[in-house]
Amino acid sequence: MVPPSAALAESPQPAAKEPARETILTPRFYTTDFEAMAAMDLQPNGAELEAICEEFRKDYNRHHFVRDQSFEGAAEKLDPNTRKVFVEFLEQSCTSEFSGFLLYKELSRRIKNRNPLLAECFAHMARDEARHAGFLNKAMGDFGLQLDLGFLTASKAYTYFQPKFIFYATYLSEKIGYWRYIAIYRHLEQNPDSKIFPIFNFFENWCQDENRHGDFFDALMKAQPATVRGFQAKLWCRFFLLAVFATMYVRDVARKDFYEALGLDAREYDKYVIAKTNETSARVFPVVLNVEHPRFYERLERIVQHNHALDTADQANALLPLKFARKLPHWLGNVWEMGRLFFAAPIPSNRFQPAIR
Repeated sequence: MVPPSAALAESPQPAAKEPARETILTPRFYTTDFEAMAAMDLQPNGAELEAICEEFRKDYNRHHFVRDQSFEGAAEKLDPNTRKVFVEFLEQSCTSEFSGFLLYKELSRRIKNRNPLLAECFAHMARDEARHAGFLNKAMGDFGLQLDLGFLTASKAYTYFQPKFIFYATYLSEKIGYWRYIAIYRHLEQNPDSKIFPIFNFFENWCQDENRHGDFFDALMKAQPATVRGFQAKLWCRFFLLAVFATMYVRDVARKDFYEALGLDAREYDKYVIAKTNETSARVFPVVLNVEHPRFYERLERIVQHNHALDTADQANALLPLKFARKLPHWLGNVWEMGRLFFAAPIPSNRFQPAIR
């Protein structure tokens, strides 16, 4: 597999971009219990996992991520504000894809001798994520910038998750990535004048990688039934659904200028993506969220307002104790709203989507 850096070795070398400031909304790098992963018994769903691995081996997008002449001069056509928000999008997306590459590559390396099928699946997914990260970073190069992926690897803080939490988080990340990319692609297909950069031409095939990765984690959770059965599993599935949806909504509303540049309304776009991801999650999660409840987005909007106030307090020229005092009510407000969202009655998946279960 060619690492992202190899795809970026052309000259002239763009300037290394300073990584974005760490916040609760920036992509995380993860590590896990490799021994527990190596010891996992795949037999309860081995046939489906083998079939998915065979799909990975075919590498449908091997020749997809090839830049063409449409990239030449495309960066110069963007106005300064659109350029700024688009580079932010590229950076966030590249960091997220690279995070997936590091996790999958390390899992493949650590478990290959004890759980070869699982290791091979992770190796194929690492290949895909590396390809995505390299392609995004090359697009940043069109703007004279580039993420130092080696520096990110060494300097980023790694969050430890138990394997089951890795399953929930990465399943949702891959599936929500599918719906995000395909929604943008279909919108721009109907509104070609809003296609601000040729990278969006690649989103239809790209999102199929995300979809296959999500299907792998679906099958893996079914091979570990305790992750999706029982009272605790219901609580954790609710928690991760809410965490992923709330994070995306708050982040996207904060950078609504990017979606406006594409001719999209950030809130309506997110509502569509959340509804579709929630529906898809009912295929494996025992419960999903009632995202159609009238209070669901009211409470997310309050979190948006609290986060805006927190950002304003951060930027103010004030002593740390005063900043803390100003921010505390908004932290508590976010905890309160998230708690109300979490304890809202979920929808059992066997009632939500019985036909596909």
